[in-house]
Amino acid sequence: MKKLSIILPCYNEEETLPDTLPKLQTILNQLKGQKKISPDSFLLCVDDGSSDKTWQTIDKFHSKYSNVFGVKFSRNYGHQNALIAGLSVAEKSADLMITIDADLQDDESTIPLMVEKSQNADIVYGVRNNRDTDSAFKKVTADGFYWTMTHLGVDMIPNSADFRLMSKRAVHQFLKYDERNMFIRGVVPLVGFKHDEVLYARKERQAGETKYPLSKMIRFALDGITSFSIAPIRIIMNVGVMIALVSILLLIYSLVQHFLGNTTTGWSSLITSIWFLGGIQLIAISVIGEYIGKIFTEVKHRPRYTIEQNQITESNGK
Repeated sequence: MKKLSIILPCYNEEETLPDTLPKLQTILNQLKGQKKISPDSFLLCVDDGSSDKTWQTIDKFHSKYSNVFGVKFSRNYGHQNALIAGLSVAEKSADLMITIDADLQDDESTIPLMVEKSQNADIVYGVRNNRDTDSAFKKVTADGFYWTMTHLGVDMIPNSADFRLMSKRAVHQFLKYDERNMFIRGVVPLVGFKHDEVLYARKERQAGETKYPLSKMIRFALDGITSFSIAPIRIIMNVGVMIALVSILLLIYSLVQHFLGNTTTGWSSLITSIWFLGGIQLIAISVIGEYIGKIFTEVKHRPRYTIEQNQITESNGK
């Protein structure tokens, strides 16, 4: 039997964990009773520098249950780094690892099916079968994001987030991707290996507040695009070429009108062109700056996170 670890990134989740952890415990006990996973399978919560009582809640469950562990960051390092830390810690002892958000909007009842499908696949993606719980704006922007990523040549599983199962060897290969600015949804498919999917309906959040407001979603999408493609820079070059061609045509038109005696002084057309070109230049500088900023972050090669407390190593040391 394989040892399963369910990994939960947690940021200010003191309201959700008292409901989430018992539900996941029930699923683990069910799988253990059916002898589908090892009896020493466990839950691993990664506290991403929460400002509420998330860590105290994790510690309380750790004291009560021998298979609940916590990893505490020294400060907030972000959702993606919390997932990476959880996988790095769990990979040392687990054979199968499932990542799922602590709010359980992803359907935890599909975990047994994921475990079953892992017999023939190293990666099992949780894929939403609809977006009924999303607003119209979020549906449109999500579809636009996946369309953009696909046309940029990024191999992603549409409508899948960070709810997935990975085998030990898949996680081992994934952790070799060492970039600081990690876009996990795009990197996991690069690992290769056979994969499968489990469809589910996403639920409404039961407690707490969403950790992905609009500003973070925009930042997340930009990180995904700029981490996997230089297409935005090429688009800028193409726009520059188009503007140059249009300028040549306008120059020819102006000369023709001059020789025909039809020229008139035009302030509005002049100022409009200046504003337009100025805007294009600022956009171009911003996009190029985004890529330079990523290079700046990568070359420093600073640690992704700092672990302040690790209850797994503490338990093993006893």
